[in-house]
Amino acid sequence: MGDTSASSSYRDSLKSLDTEEHIDLAFYRPVGYMWACLARRLGVTPNVITIASIFLGIGAGIAFYYNNIWINIAGMLLLVWANSFDSADGQLARMTKQYSRIGRILDGLSGDVWFATIYIAICLRENLTSPFFASHPWLIWVVAVVTGLCHAKQAAMADYYRQFHLYFLKGEEGSELDSSAPLKEKLASLSWTKDFWAKTVLYFYTNYTVNQESWTPAMQALRRQLKESYPDGRIPQSFRDAFRKLSLPLMKYTNILSFNWRTIALFCSLFIGMPWLYFAFELVVLNALLVYMVKRHELLCRRLNAELKEGKYN
Repeated sequence: MGDTSASSSYRDSLKSLDTEEHIDLAFYRPVGYMWACLARRLGVTPNVITIASIFLGIGAGIAFYYNNIWINIAGMLLLVWANSFDSADGQLARMTKQYSRIGRILDGLSGDVWFATIYIAICLRENLTSPFFASHPWLIWVVAVVTGLCHAKQAAMADYYRQFHLYFLKGEEGSELDSSAPLKEKLASLSWTKDFWAKTVLYFYTNYTVNQESWTPAMQALRRQLKESYPDGRIPQSFRDAFRKLSLPLMKYTNILSFNWRTIALFCSLFIGMPWLYFAFELVVLNALLVYMVKRHELLCRRLNAELKEGKYN
């Protein structure tokens, strides 16, 4: 009975099997679940775990500065530890119902801080150890900035498509899908003098959502059509099933654009002593994958929108 209860609790800590990556299911989610159970017993909140992951990720980035494989391996272990905490905070939030927009923003910020530290470490290291970059010290910084901007876009769109999939799979309660219109209204209602921190956080989150929407015009047209076709919000199960069938094959691309394959490429570049290759991987491979994923997703949204207008799901 206890094993059945523990198994059920573990499954409930996952977002969904549709959106989970194989490496996460095999390693990070079980380890994260153990951390989450420990944190629940100790009364530790998800946000505290997230903050701890930030410090671990910074430590990993510092270790990657050194041209020493053993120090680099220590950094890899720290980064794996940080990501297990990143998994644990979300699992703990689902187990204890401690959801918050601050937590969601903080969770996204943690990864940005990890990789910002890693990018800086790689730039400093390459300027010290690479004859080419030592003679062109500005170049690696330009590459890092461009790569960082691309990384942010890749992560934002992967998260948006995952949340859109979860919205149709599990409904509003199982998704963190937002819309910029109500966020803008809420932002306008806050005062910079009385609600400075709340408004600052919401300002950046609103811009983040607006940016996601700007890359997905067909998705936004589909959302508008759904509101027009089903003003009570009761989207038929037949439509939800149709969306899931078309969206599910694309989930593997959102996972590749997330943490695991990105860090596999990073670790490989460190093992061969050429960390700049990680930037090339993000700029070439992951950007190509992002463009492909956006085009495929927009295509499926246009198809479903046309079917809605034809009354197929009435």
